[in-house]
Amino acid sequence: MRMNRPFVLLSLAGLAGLLALGLAARWIKAQTADHIPLVVAHADIALGTPLEASMLTTIAWPPNAWPEGGQTDPGALVGRVLRTPLTRHEPVLEAKLAALGSRGGLSAVITPGKRALTVKVNEVMGVAGFALPGSVVDVMVHTQTDADRHVRDSGLSKIVLERILVLAVAQDAARDATAPRVASAVTLEVTPDEAERLDLARSVGTLSLVLRNPADGAPAQTHGARKPDLLVAANALHAPAAESAPAATTSTTRRSSAAREKAAASNGSRPAEQIEESASTRTEVIRGTQRSSTAW
Repeated sequence: MRMNRPFVLLSLAGLAGLLALGLAARWIKAQTADHIPLVVAHADIALGTPLEASMLTTIAWPPNAWPEGGQTDPGALVGRVLRTPLTRHEPVLEAKLAALGSRGGLSAVITPGKRALTVKVNEVMGVAGFALPGSVVDVMVHTQTDADRHVRDSGLSKIVLERILVLAVAQDAARDATAPRVASAVTLEVTPDEAERLDLARSVGTLSLVLRNPADGAPAQTHGARKPDLLVAANALHAPAAESAPAATTSTTRRSSAAREKAAASNGSRPAEQIEESASTRTEVIRGTQRSSTAW
């Protein structure tokens, strides 16, 4: 009996484990009985990609936490184009899909009502390859006004467009890259009005992209910068010292002139020798009834 006792205990432990496993499975099944299948990405999918059946799968999702725009049928999404990239097991929502009938490529990711305009890299400077797809930039132009055409070394730099989305760098529209890259062109998403202004700006001057924080929505209220504006600070530093010396000299000269005029008025029309003599120290000497004075 003692030798069989360990086997009995092991059997009882195994039966208890199987019973617990069965109860747990039953509880999980009861908890997910009302769940709805939600279509998710089977693997990472880049934006602009037409969906295929092999790219999609479903997982059980509680109805009380159903995401807006969620899909239940993977077959209904075959052929739809992604407007944003998807990661593995990320829900495929209607907001992340292009309109029905859209073809794959960059045109499918353009926001309705906007346009895509490409700017050559030799017309864009200032971001050293950090303007990646998904970045937000300002567009600055360096040009000359009509009044500055005949003035040497004149020019104006001014921000003409703000908060412009970078759709693609060269032919790459993937937004998961973080390393800077040098490309031949940058494609920007603009409104029709901004597209006209951007096209005019690149025809009259040199363009630069100014990288900004996507969360920064404050407008850039500037008047533009000219060459004299760059020298204002330097001139302001030297101006007080340069102006103080002439002022001191002028003040001293005025005081000297006033002193001379006062001396001339007090002496009337006397000769210069008498004026000099009166200005010197004199001593009066009395000898009996005789008086004499000596200047020294």
